[in-house]
Amino acid sequence: MARPGNTEEFREVARRRLPQPLFDYIDGGADDERTLKRNSAVFEKRSLVPHGLVDVSRINCGASILGQQLSMPLILSPTGMSRLFHSGKELAVARAAADAGLLYGLSTMATTSIEDVAAASNGSRMFQIYIFKDRGLTNELVDRCAAAGYHALCLTIDTPLAGNRERDRRSGMTIPPRFDLRSLVSYALHPRWLLDFLKNPDFRLANVVHRVDALASGPTGLIEYVNAQFDPSVTWEDAKLLVRQWKGPFVIKGVLDADDAIRARDIGATAVMISNHGGRQLDGVLAPLETLPEIREAVGDTIELIVDGGVRRGSDIVKAICLGADACSIGRPYLYALAADGENGVRGLLEILRSEFARTLALMGKESVHMLNRGSIV
Repeated sequence: MARPGNTEEFREVARRRLPQPLFDYIDGGADDERTLKRNSAVFEKRSLVPHGLVDVSRINCGASILGQQLSMPLILSPTGMSRLFHSGKELAVARAAADAGLLYGLSTMATTSIEDVAAASNGSRMFQIYIFKDRGLTNELVDRCAAAGYHALCLTIDTPLAGNRERDRRSGMTIPPRFDLRSLVSYALHPRWLLDFLKNPDFRLANVVHRVDALASGPTGLIEYVNAQFDPSVTWEDAKLLVRQWKGPFVIKGVLDADDAIRARDIGATAVMISNHGGRQLDGVLAPLETLPEIREAVGDTIELIVDGGVRRGSDIVKAICLGADACSIGRPYLYALAADGENGVRGLLEILRSEFARTLALMGKESVHMLNRGSIV
């Protein structure tokens, strides 16, 4: 295949280059994966309304989100364990995001530390956190982010326990990968990935390994790991304490309901990420784009809204902005690109999305993001 020209082509390259368990980990969702499919399908049901004879010789794609001026209204959402897909891991993505003028979200479950990402990139950074059973670990992570100069903190609230990710169960997916009879053939048929992994075998959940080294005894199932670490008793009061501790731009991730968005605002959050965890948690729920208009109506302009889920084209970002979003975020697309070609792949994908976004604005007769509104979409 020639150099990928869109997200779907990066996905196809990733499918061919990754062993089946790893591709399924990126690509799969919970239960029957209806929500996973719905997240992208709803964008196809919205149509843009262009206007002609407008001077679009100078397109301004810039936007401000979480106090950061970005080259376009796009955030790279936190995703766990990027080392599974390429030895460049989170560092490759963070550098590509910084050079593109975008905000990078680092996951608690990353294979690169808070400090190493900060040292490798001077771009806008957000850290995604969970409230662990070990509250001391949660507090420590907040303090480390502040010391490392992170610009925002993001609390994920939709993981009181792991979703039923059947692809991962069928493939025998573990962290780190286990080369047993069940999966050996798939790994052996992907020598490029296997050689990269063997040459760079270091796999640690770098931000928690010193406190919660669940991998010390060997590979463990993903779902078992999640259920062992996350606290199902977390409430809005816990989130409120975390907002007060951070004292900066704060995102609540995993909101699908207007009442929850109002609660997030009322405890001091500056943004909510409208998200169903990429269809990986509760199957059968609405897509973020579907709930966006109701949430925007409920909160007005008192809190920033980020649509997380289903974005595959620059035109999808435009549609979300028209319906009331301040920005969108992507996870799977940049992981496909990382698996396809490391840091160069991520850079290529971000260039494509920005080009698509700018082209869509121009063809709609809009000089800037600020000109988009509900009248631009049906």
